[in-house]
Amino acid sequence: MTTTQRGGIAGPVSGGGRVPRRRTEQPLPTDSRLARELLDGLAEAVLTTDEAGRVTLVNAMAAELLPEITAGTELGRCPVPALARAVRDDAERFDGEHGGRRLRGARRQLAGHRYAWYIRDVTEEHTRSDALLAERARTAFLAQAGSRLGSSLHRDQTLRAVTTLAVPYLADAAVALHRPSTPTDPQLRWVRYAEGEPSPSAGLAGPELTGTVPGLTEALAGHRTEPSPWLDADLADLAAVLPPGFGRPGTVLVSPMRAAGGPAGALLLIRQKGRAGFDRRDIDLAREFAARAGAALATAELYGEQAHLARVLQTSLLPPELPTVPGLRMAGGYRAAGDTLRIGGDFYEVFPHRDGALFALGDVSGKGVGAAVLTGRVRQSLQTLRLVEQRPLELIQLLNRALFDAPDAARRSQLTSLLLGSLQRGPTGVDVRIAGGGHPAPLVVTPAGTVTPVPVGGMPVGALPAPRFAEARVHLDPGDLLLAYTDGVTEARGGRRDVEMFGADRLRSALASAAGLPPAALVERLLQLVDEWSDGQAHDDIAMLAVCAAAPA
Repeated sequence: MTTTQRGGIAGPVSGGGRVPRRRTEQPLPTDSRLARELLDGLAEAVLTTDEAGRVTLVNAMAAELLPEITAGTELGRCPVPALARAVRDDAERFDGEHGGRRLRGARRQLAGHRYAWYIRDVTEEHTRSDALLAERARTAFLAQAGSRLGSSLHRDQTLRAVTTLAVPYLADAAVALHRPSTPTDPQLRWVRYAEGEPSPSAGLAGPELTGTVPGLTEALAGHRTEPSPWLDADLADLAAVLPPGFGRPGTVLVSPMRAAGGPAGALLLIRQKGRAGFDRRDIDLAREFAARAGAALATAELYGEQAHLARVLQTSLLPPELPTVPGLRMAGGYRAAGDTLRIGGDFYEVFPHRDGALFALGDVSGKGVGAAVLTGRVRQSLQTLRLVEQRPLELIQLLNRALFDAPDAARRSQLTSLLLGSLQRGPTGVDVRIAGGGHPAPLVVTPAGTVTPVPVGGMPVGALPAPRFAEARVHLDPGDLLLAYTDGVTEARGGRRDVEMFGADRLRSALASAAGLPPAALVERLLQLVDEWSDGQAHDDIAMLAVCAAAPA
């Protein structure tokens, strides 16, 4: 065993460890001035009380922070409400406001039923905490606003979203004003939502609104304005867009809703009397929100314009209603390639004449709007050329020349496969002449279920300056049906592995089983089978035209 000596006291050390240090009791200094200097140097306010609850000591920070409390003050009745209440309730802590400052205190018991209160000024700490919470709320608000505004592609829906998002977080009522669609239109369209309303309201405001509401004209022009208090006389200026019973506005903030192409409108945020006005952070948040609203509104307007143009294009390119031709029964079918606008590169046309009709069924390479543009060109060319030539072979040659000589022919690589046919009524049925341009052979279906292809051949239209085209002839007895179709039918993929084509054999089998059906029912049946086969998968454009020789009357 070894020993060590520390401070004149020897003791054993076991296991090679060190002897723990012992704290020696040292007497506290008795210099009252030194004790006072130590207390006055603290950053906390210190108050001590005697057994009766009266203040016996006030350090320098307490005198600065709580000048109302002096030695001898009964702390339970002091003019600091939160502290007095804590003393009366025998609470260990308090947190409250006094003199515009946020105070937080804790009590410690001293000897002889005396107490010491340690009080801190936490105003800045509380302000930072509030600012952090407010910033988080602002960030969450902008994230929610961005999500809702980004999912809206309709102008009116966007305006409603703008107003409902702003209430009640930014204001008690919000009014979104949309600029007139034309410079000559004097009326503004507005959408309003106020707290307590079941849904947004809309209306029209005349030019007097912009002339009387301060800053509105500038905001509609894309300029910023500052918020201003509203006087009693200003109520009439805004009454047209406020809900009944809303009362006089307290503060109104007018913000421009700007887009990349220029101002899109203005946003009015209205707070009632009794609610705090807009501080700088509120103004910055409102500006950011209005900017996002303007961008969303511009996107919705652009989408609306594009949708309108697409509807016009769709109306002009959708297959027409087939005419009534004596001695013939006809039906068409159409499916666009996964295009919600229902426009594509497949088409059919029927042009009646005195002795029968001309028909066309084609497939433009590509999909979507680009193919639809060429489809429109082909159809318009046929509309014109058939007035000067109705023989199929000669007509397809004229069409090739017209397409190949187009000014932009060298810049595009689109081709058109085509069937052009003439239907000539006769005493025993219909004589058909078909010119082909690289298109699948049409099929003849007899009432007995026999399916026979009509080989035509030929080269695609618009590919070469001097292509070779072919012509075939076939006679349809009463009840016989001629089906022309595009390759979207046979190339539709599906089946167990979703890669197998519908195929020509399956098409012929379907036609044989549907023999004898009217043209409209047969086409509908084929479309249904192809839809079931593809089971929702993307497919190429599909077009069909069924022509049946009617029985003599």
